[in-house]
Amino acid sequence: MKIKEVVGALERFAPLPLQDGFDNAGLQIGLTEAEATGALLCLDVTEAVIDEAIAWGYNLVISHHPLIFRGYKSIAGRDYVERCIMKAIKNDVVIYSAHTNLDNAPGGVNYKMAEKIGLTNVRILEARESDGRQVGAGIIGELETPETELEFLKRIKKTFEVGCLKHNRLMGREITTVALCGGAGAFLIPQAVKQHADVFLTGEIKYHDYFGREQEILLAEIGHYESEQYTKEIFQTIIGEMFPSLEVQTTRVNTNPIKYL
Repeated sequence: MKIKEVVGALERFAPLPLQDGFDNAGLQIGLTEAEATGALLCLDVTEAVIDEAIAWGYNLVISHHPLIFRGYKSIAGRDYVERCIMKAIKNDVVIYSAHTNLDNAPGGVNYKMAEKIGLTNVRILEARESDGRQVGAGIIGELETPETELEFLKRIKKTFEVGCLKHNRLMGREITTVALCGGAGAFLIPQAVKQHADVFLTGEIKYHDYFGREQEILLAEIGHYESEQYTKEIFQTIIGEMFPSLEVQTTRVNTNPIKYL
């Protein structure tokens, strides 16, 4: 099948109009009329990821985070983005990204997080309507069995392989209702409080966002990469169902730029 057919399947699941205004999801580099030789799935595009695709003989890299966010007046290899652009073009590798459109799509990034946690009665935290269906930011749902704050945090740390889990002061509350958002989701804290969540889980929370919240909600910050790492499984499912004959691999490169001592 052609690369454009794979792209079409991804965009039916997560249409580009669902992306936030700041975003640059979609085709990043390359021509989609080519026959797909294989797809490499990743969270971030790096030189090592492109090298891996080349080694596999694949001409398609599918990422969650877009490689290109800002405009370039020249491409001269001055940073890793420019080097990735040059390497991909030189080796006929197409790069496609599904970012906030996949965050906002039903069954997308936040639904995958909810699945990993085991939430039931899952619904969108900040919903809107698009083409007759509910889309939007974040997820809220319930645990089948209530947990203590510490039990919940320890399970999250293990499930998402978190090197350093940050949280506000424990208040001895029982955790039943969980709100979450992959990546930098702290903007949804007020919505989580409004909907009476016991905990809000996300990838990034700013220092000052922690103040004054301990009586309202447990805040848990697990890292941007850690919160979105299972996004690759969504790509795997979409492609596997539509194109079972296409060879697909998940990158073996850990692209998380943050390390823990």
